[in-house]
Amino acid sequence: RRLNVRVNIELLSISNPVHKKDLAVRLTDDTDPFFLYNLVISEEDFQSLKSQQGLLVDFSAFPQKFIDLLQQCIQEQNKDIPRFLLQLVSSTPALDHTPVSLNIVETNPFKHLTHLSLKFLPGTDAEIKKFLANCLKCLKEDKMVLEEKLKRTEEDLTRQLSYTQQSLSEKSRELDKLKNEWTSYTTALSNKHSQELTSEKERALQAQTQYQQQHEQQKKELENLHQKSIQQLQNRLSELEVINKDLTERRYKGDSTVRELKAKLSGVEDECQRAKQEVLSLRRENTTLDAECHEKEKLINQLQTRVAVLEQEIKDKDQLVTRTKEVLDATQEQKVILEESTEKKQRHIEKLETTIKSLSAELLKANEIIKKLQGDLKTLMSKLKLKNTVTIQQEKLLAEKEEKLQKEQRESQEMGQSLRVKEQEVCKLQEQLESTIQKLEESKQLLKTNENVITWLNRQLSEVQMAKKLDTPASAHSGGRAAVSPHGMSDRPSFHSSGINHPISPVYAFQNFLEPTHSKNGNSQCPLFVSQLNSQLLKLSRCSDAHTVPAAGHPANKENGDQLGLESKYFKRKDDSIPLRGLSQNTLNTEYLRPYLPVKAQPLPKAAGTPASAYFPG
Repeated sequence: RRLNVRVNIELLSISNPVHKKDLAVRLTDDTDPFFLYNLVISEEDFQSLKSQQGLLVDFSAFPQKFIDLLQQCIQEQNKDIPRFLLQLVSSTPALDHTPVSLNIVETNPFKHLTHLSLKFLPGTDAEIKKFLANCLKCLKEDKMVLEEKLKRTEEDLTRQLSYTQQSLSEKSRELDKLKNEWTSYTTALSNKHSQELTSEKERALQAQTQYQQQHEQQKKELENLHQKSIQQLQNRLSELEVINKDLTERRYKGDSTVRELKAKLSGVEDECQRAKQEVLSLRRENTTLDAECHEKEKLINQLQTRVAVLEQEIKDKDQLVTRTKEVLDATQEQKVILEESTEKKQRHIEKLETTIKSLSAELLKANEIIKKLQGDLKTLMSKLKLKNTVTIQQEKLLAEKEEKLQKEQRESQEMGQSLRVKEQEVCKLQEQLESTIQKLEESKQLLKTNENVITWLNRQLSEVQMAKKLDTPASAHSGGRAAVSPHGMSDRPSFHSSGINHPISPVYAFQNFLEPTHSKNGNSQCPLFVSQLNSQLLKLSRCSDAHTVPAAGHPANKENGDQLGLESKYFKRKDDSIPLRGLSQNTLNTEYLRPYLPVKAQPLPKAAGTPASAYFPG
């Protein structure tokens, strides 16, 4: 059998009648109050024990060595194979008031060595009563100490409860204030955001309507301008079909310049289309910004739901506090019951052994309940701290969201500024278009002036040729003089090698008319041209004194098949020709000659009796 035994060692000193020292050893069991064995060893008894068991220690060092051996037994008691054992051996199978030997044994792989064996005597009734009285005295003292501790703990707990209740009430008030502030703040924020969103939407709609109206107006203006230009060009076509047939070679040059200008126009139109596409992309970005605003509204709704969840958690924690209060009330009732039981135990001292056990168990339960309550209070305090941290985090999140909203507002403002810049760019492009259109018109006017000058020259040449043809029979009678061109060339050159003997086209004559000036001097083109024109006009005036030409034309022209000195290829209509605006057939202003006549033209000598149509046809 295995037991837990308490060993008490005392060193007793006796001075009457002789000074002696005795060693008293007592064995007891906490579970069995009647288990009591005593041993008293004097110095004389120790000498006999020393000689019997071969001890090497004196009486003064024996108690300490005995305690050391007992401590080694205590250290080895939890092992499966302990090295030191404490054996209590009795002669009978049951411990029934018979002497007992206590052996301290060391186990070796070879042998069990007994270091010490002491014989104990069982306690008498008087000794047992004395031992029990001492136990009762100790228990009472412990009981008094425990009662004092209970009172102190009750006072501390009541103080803590009152303090915690006050703190809870304060925190609940603070929570209510925070809730009210939070609700007011969230409502104000939501109202502000809703107002801002509505204002921004109205602004965006107004801007869209303005842009659409401007775009439609610009479209209408451009269409009107285009229609006007088409009408003008058609009018020009109807006026200049005959003239364009005569000047195909020069027209090709004009066509090339017009094509270049058309390419520029197409480039400008492409830029306009790009600007329109950019406007469309900006509208799409506005739609994306509206979608982001809706997402932020959703985030605000999610935050409101989180606040509601936190309020529910606070309500649950309030319920937990009420439950803890109920548990505290139950503990107080149990304390009252314990006080009543203590009074009954004082009355019934005879039944102390049974009541002390029950009291100790109840006290342990009370301590456990108090510890649980303390743990609950700690958890409540930690939860309150967590709530405070959560509220602080939510305030930080709200501040961050406000900053994000401000950033988005700034971005929307920047987008509006970029839209304004692009509108300015569109205006600049329109101005460039207008300037290019003006340049086109100026170039067309220059072309018209050039064509008018060329037509006038061709007419003059044709009239000169007609006059020369009329002069040929008169010259044959008078001496056979041939008419000579202003440059010493014959008026009607013939090509004997090729067999061609008909009049040359006025365009060819005009080219030959201009070639000598280019070959002689490149810097003095305009004065030569003026002198040639003057000489030609003089010749025309002289011829007009002698002959008046009918409107039907000369028979020589009929024989050669010419139409007023022009070839038939100039009267053909071409589909790829571009209509050009020109002067009327009845008017000719000297301003159209200024690009070709920088020097002042001399006044033409007017012969007597010559009509104005001889100088300026029509």
